[in-house]
Amino acid sequence: MGTGDIIDELLWRELIAQSTDIGALQAAAAAAPITLYCGFDPTAPSLHLGNLAQILTVRRFQQFGHR
Repeated sequence: MGTGDIIDELLWRELIAQSTDIGALQAAAAAAPITLYCGFDPTAPSLHLGNLAQILTVRRFQQFGHR
């Protein structure tokens, strides 16, 4: 699994709906590890399914060698 393969994975899973330049995104992911930020309030009274989707997507990036 190369670092650039993550974009193909997310496209296959239909987690990317639109992009102004998917080729540039794939090139950036292949060139070097991307550092991600996932923002939500962990002290909130509850989390929801949208938070889980964010966490799982960030985990998928980690599995492909990103930070």
